Amino acid sequence: MIEAFGWSEPFRQGFAVHAARGHVPGRVVAQHRGAYLVATDYGELGAQLAGRLSHEAAAGGHPVVGDWVAVAARPAEGTATVHAVLPRRTIVSRKMAGGQAAQSLAANVDVVFVVTSMNAELNPRRLERYLATVWASGAKPVVVLTKADICEDEAAALEIAEDVAFGVPVVPVSAATGAGMDVLAAQLKPGETCVLVGSSGVGKSTLVNAMAGAALMATGAVREADSRGRHTTTHRQLVVLPSGILILDTPGMRELGLIDADLGVTMAFEDIEALIGGCRFSDCGHSTEPGCAVRAALETGALDPARWKNFNKLRRELARDARRDDKLAQAAIHRSRVALARAQRAGRKLRQK
Repeated sequence: MIEAFGWSEPFRQGFAVHAARGHVPGRVVAQHRGAYLVATDYGELGAQLAGRLSHEAAAGGHPVVGDWVAVAARPAEGTATVHAVLPRRTIVSRKMAGGQAAQSLAANVDVVFVVTSMNAELNPRRLERYLATVWASGAKPVVVLTKADICEDEAAALEIAEDVAFGVPVVPVSAATGAGMDVLAAQLKPGETCVLVGSSGVGKSTLVNAMAGAALMATGAVREADSRGRHTTTHRQLVVLPSGILILDTPGMRELGLIDADLGVTMAFEDIEALIGGCRFSDCGHSTEPGCAVRAALETGALDPARWKNFNKLRRELARDARRDDKLAQAAIHRSRVALARAQRAGRKLRQK
């Protein structure tokens, strides 16, 4: 049963300590307000977190869809208790709007379809941000351009995407006509887990339905005024397609903050990183220094100024978050020292009595 959900030898080898406690492996296939649906060899069981796990899990440590977990199963009741989360191979996360805490979207993902439609929603700067996030997750990105059947200039849309997706497959598709769906299917292997990310209304749920050959996900219409679709997916659910591929649709995201994505930005902007490496001086500020490869590329048109601007924007965002995290860590250390000093003073007063 769980082999169909991607259970493999590497996970099995690391499960011995949990099996010794009488727990069985399961994979989180859905999450609803703190309750989980876990696929096990006993079937799908409704699950809650054990009190200790719920209390001790650090930020981002609670299970998410795609996680492998150790559970105490009660198949007669159709329920289970989650006692541990197995180490993750990959994790797709984002920082919420306004600098809020990180949100984990999916775990143990092999491939991420970055989905955008070929209408007014197509935005190269947004694609760059998504690609940086996916590279940082450890999964393989694939850019999927939907609604090819209603695109007036598919070649132009393809060029826009390919100009920012260095080394990443870009696949134009139409779920309505089936165009490109065979090419898209070739990006995945049976047993692999794929998650779809993108803004609301780009056709993620429709794409899942087309790949499954059945209406698994609710879909909505697109507004003609601004080419935006209505948000239809309200939760994350992992499903096994007839091909053996595991696929996960996600709610649309208006904001996608970066988390620990230095490597992701480097990989998403390989062309700019190569230019920076070609500057005469290693500490080049790319303004007035002689021998600046970046400025030369901007002057000749080899580098899009908008792409250079977005690269710097993402770098500043990461640096700002690093400074904020460092301040938070320093504040936590200060609080612990104050608490320790107070405890020591209280101890001395007791000894003096």
